[in-house]
Amino acid sequence: MGEYSKFISEKRRSVPTPADMVKDGKCVFGTFETEFQTMDMLAIDGPTPAPNAMNHLKYSCWEATEVNFDEGLLLTACSDMGIYGAILTIFYDKRTKKVSTWNYQLRREDVKMAGNLLNGSVSEAAGPGARVVCVNDFQDGKAHVEGSVTGDAGTLEYSLDLSRLSKPSIVSIPFEDPAVRHRPLYTQKDLFSAVGTLTINGETLHTNAKTTAIIDDHKGYYPDDAHYDWLTTMGVHAADGVEKWLGFNLTRNQSIDQDAYNENLIWLEKAISLLPPVQFTRSVPTIDFEDYALWQVKDEHGMVDIKFHVYGVTKLIAKQPPVIDMEYFIAFGELEGYILDEDGKKYVLDGMIGMGEDKTLSIHL
Repeated sequence: MGEYSKFISEKRRSVPTPADMVKDGKCVFGTFETEFQTMDMLAIDGPTPAPNAMNHLKYSCWEATEVNFDEGLLLTACSDMGIYGAILTIFYDKRTKKVSTWNYQLRREDVKMAGNLLNGSVSEAAGPGARVVCVNDFQDGKAHVEGSVTGDAGTLEYSLDLSRLSKPSIVSIPFEDPAVRHRPLYTQKDLFSAVGTLTINGETLHTNAKTTAIIDDHKGYYPDDAHYDWLTTMGVHAADGVEKWLGFNLTRNQSIDQDAYNENLIWLEKAISLLPPVQFTRSVPTIDFEDYALWQVKDEHGMVDIKFHVYGVTKLIAKQPPVIDMEYFIAFGELEGYILDEDGKKYVLDGMIGMGEDKTLSIHL
């Protein structure tokens, strides 16, 4: 253990993964080593105050992929949000700082979410002008993602093969006291290299030896009134004169114990190093973003000290009183600052790509 390991709760250390995430109506919580074989979260007994027959309406899940090309950053996702399905695709052009967004609301039956991430399981969604397919072979450290979208922002299509670079982040976080209610948020995030192409409005972008990706598989029962913050990066980092793969994940959500249950970590080549809870502050409310904003992300122990210079934001706002009130912002820009691993080694992030979320959601059914 390194000199900063004392700031990491023992509950954040990975343990062997049970075959079933849910058993006898209850969910396991913690940090795990490998993929779950089954995650029947609809079988949880009373994850919300609503009757179990309404679990499918209160449950949300998505599989998202982020890919860092030299020219820009792709985000693509399909999701089942309980009362509707969706495909979201965004491209942030680093050269122009332009954000292009394709957002499609679908019927739930137009979306199929993978039950796990093993043995060729598939998450896919399709609707007029849009399709996304994610084929998951995480037992071999592999995945394939492809899709296409057409809309006001033009056309975009992609086909990418992904190979895992590091250990995964697999967590199950309680959003209420498990003695009272099993209300989980599960997420698995993995760092990959990527091979393939992306074509946007006639320009084809090719991957290279430094093209990096993250897959985010996400399932859970958010509180009726929820907020979360998120910041990530992925790429190749030059430390001590040697270039190595590097990424991080930083999130603040409704975890009942931020120290014991969070998903904050650094992906290092073939390894991970855990990070403590963090706080987000912003120079302006994201809803008021125009051309520039500054986000700052810090912990209490000096392991995380990041400035996120935001140059582009996608604003997704849905207000359908009294059922839905959502303000969802996805931000893109550049990082400044550093993170420390548990041994105290500093990774200066200046100039690396940043992607973040600022989401506030109220759904009352």
